[in-house]
Amino acid sequence: MPSVGRPRAFDMETVLEAAMRLFWEQGYEATSLAQLRAATGLSSASLYGTFGSKEGLFERVVEHYAQGPGGVTDVIADETISPREAVACLLHGSIDMQADSGHPVGCLIALSGTTRAPGEDQAGVRAAVASRRAADRERIRACVERGVAAGELGARTDVDSVTAMIHTFLLGLSTQLRDGVPAATLHSAVDALLTVWGPTAEA
Repeated sequence: MPSVGRPRAFDMETVLEAAMRLFWEQGYEATSLAQLRAATGLSSASLYGTFGSKEGLFERVVEHYAQGPGGVTDVIADETISPREAVACLLHGSIDMQADSGHPVGCLIALSGTTRAPGEDQAGVRAAVASRRAADRERIRACVERGVAAGELGARTDVDSVTAMIHTFLLGLSTQLRDGVPAATLHSAVDALLTVWGPTAEA
C-alpha cells in the first residue's frame, strides 16, 4: 500500500504574510535567510523544499501582496466608474494603504526589488516586481485611453505622457511617505495632478 505523503506542517498564508512584511520593510537583498526562518518559523529544509530558494519565496510573496494590500491598484481597471474617478481612487487609495500603520510604510513593489546589476543572479526577483509594474502601467494607460474616448481628456492628449505621469506619481509615493511627507500633503498633490482631467463632474 503506497505511503501517504506527510501533511504540510505550516500554514501557507501565515508564512507568506510574515515573509511579505519582512521583505516590505527591509527589501529583498537586506533580508537574510536567517531572518526569514525566524519570521516564518520554517526550517531551512522546509523553506527550500517549499519555495526552492529565497528568490522563489519572494516571487510567491509578490503574488500574495498583489492579492492583499497591493490589490488597491486594481480599481484602475474598474470600468463601472469614470476614468477620472478610477485614477483618483487609485492614487488616494494607494496613499491610504501605504501610510497605514498596520504594516510597513510604502509599497513592496516599489521598494523591495533588487538594485544589483542585470544578470542571471536574482533575475526572478527583478522580473517579479517589473512584471507587476508593467501590469499597473498598462492598466493606467487603458484608463487614460478610456478618458480620451469619454471626452474627459482632449482628443490630442499624449497618452504615453499622461500614463507616465500617473505611474511615476504612484511609484514615488513610497519614498515620499518613508521620508516623512504627510499623507495629507500627498492627497493634496493628487488633487493637483487630477487637474489634468479638468473639473470634477460635480463642479
